[in-house]
Amino acid sequence: MKKIFYLFLLCFTTQAFAQIKFTNPILAGFYPDPSITKVGSDYYLVNSTFSYFPGIPVFHSKDLKNWKQIGNVIERNSQMTFLGDGTSRGLFAPSINYHKGTFYMTCTNIDKGGNFVMTAKNPAGPWSDPVWLREVRGIDPSLFFDEDKAYIVYNSDAPDNKPLYSGHRTIRTYEFDPATLKVKGEEHLLVNGGVDISKKPVWIEGPHIFKRGDWYYICAAEGGTSVNHSQVILRSRAANGPYVPYEKNPILTQRDLDPNRANPITSTGHAELVEGPDGKTYAIFLAVRPYEGNFYNTGRETFIAPVKWTNGWPVINPGLKEVQYQYSADYKEIKQAGAPPQNGNFSYRTTFDKDLDPSLLFLRKNDSSWYKLDKKNGLTMKLKPETCMEKTNPAFLGKRQQHMFCSASTALHFLPKSENEKAGFMIFQGEFNFYFMCKSIKENAAVIQLFKGDKATNKMVLLTELPLPNSSADLQLEIEAKGGLYDFKYRQGNSGDWLMLKKDVDGKYLSTQAAGGFIGSLFALYATSSGQPSDNTASFKWLDYSGNDKIYHSK
Repeated sequence: MKKIFYLFLLCFTTQAFAQIKFTNPILAGFYPDPSITKVGSDYYLVNSTFSYFPGIPVFHSKDLKNWKQIGNVIERNSQMTFLGDGTSRGLFAPSINYHKGTFYMTCTNIDKGGNFVMTAKNPAGPWSDPVWLREVRGIDPSLFFDEDKAYIVYNSDAPDNKPLYSGHRTIRTYEFDPATLKVKGEEHLLVNGGVDISKKPVWIEGPHIFKRGDWYYICAAEGGTSVNHSQVILRSRAANGPYVPYEKNPILTQRDLDPNRANPITSTGHAELVEGPDGKTYAIFLAVRPYEGNFYNTGRETFIAPVKWTNGWPVINPGLKEVQYQYSADYKEIKQAGAPPQNGNFSYRTTFDKDLDPSLLFLRKNDSSWYKLDKKNGLTMKLKPETCMEKTNPAFLGKRQQHMFCSASTALHFLPKSENEKAGFMIFQGEFNFYFMCKSIKENAAVIQLFKGDKATNKMVLLTELPLPNSSADLQLEIEAKGGLYDFKYRQGNSGDWLMLKKDVDGKYLSTQAAGGFIGSLFALYATSSGQPSDNTASFKWLDYSGNDKIYHSK
């Protein structure tokens, strides 16, 4: 009897120990267009970065929950830069695959060269220079390896470049040679318009082909990447079709739900399916978390949901209408040593002693001539004439906003010499959708200022300005996000109460709804001489971040 009891206890303990809980989004903040591949027991995931540099982060996980960034695909200026590109241009929708010892990453540089492929033996890098695929006309390329053949599948133009309606697109494929990295043979049209062209479906995109049993599947997004986003599935007995859509499409969408529901997750789509450690199927996809209506500042994020197979068809988030903030599975969690947290509420400090955190972002290229790192001063930037309102490479380094409710702060050492010299902390969504809190001088006296970007004038507009009693003292700056409102605070020295520079500033100005495009907001360290030459510098000792979204308090 005791043996039976202990056996039961062992089974119960093992089962309880094996329970893993996912918290959505699994990659919080501006991590859109996820693509994932499994290699043995390891998972690798990439995201779009548009015109930020380095481009295309590479994440590693053992359990689909805990992710560690191990590198970036685009990390050398010789691979490509994005000078002249707007913040929502550049790199669209990468896809990562693995075949016979080599990792492949396909992507679109939307304005400079189109589609390309890069390879690496180690997903952490280094990655090769891009090989351009001129025949592949469209966006969102993805590879599929099928025994002795390979294919590249992508979103392309309407047949004969004659769309029947706005948003009419197609899914096409070429055979692909993984040795020469070239396409071969004839282009094949796989999907025209979408699931049902009679209903005028729009923006069929982000396609992935995979095989399960004797069936080939195309998993693709429809409806555009906003509130009408959805995921659809089609299948065929041959890689080149013909493909038949699932009669119960879409297999994922949130567009039909009450927009006034509590804690909404919206705009779900751009999914890729992957086998989990338990042998079951999971979907990795993008979605957003609005704080009101369709207003969100965190950008499109990476989510997970379970998949159920029914009569040979996959359904994402089975039995539920709303995508959940938490799911569980019956396998062991494996944490990533030394990795900053990526989901739920968290706080941590980024320092600049030696190497830059790989998640930090420059605008358009990495020019190490204007900054240096050391333990004493942290990150020291030269004041550059370039500004963040130009499509250049200003003295700018950003960290993603990953929560609706959060705060970020830094310690600044800066002695301005003229009124055009400004250095400080900003919340940045695009060239003109930003707020900049900075130290400067006015009439030879030190001041702290808050500016707002203004597209109408191509300039910054001064919102408020206060004198700084001690012109030589170091300054700490804090920005607090409260959904659609932001507070801007400061203090001189390393202690004492925070002083409010301006409270409840309109945060909707930073939303995708207001600014357009495809990116999320960044907290950024920024220094500029506003178009004038300067030999001055500004130093940032550290960058603190703390997230506090209410949805996670009870999880």
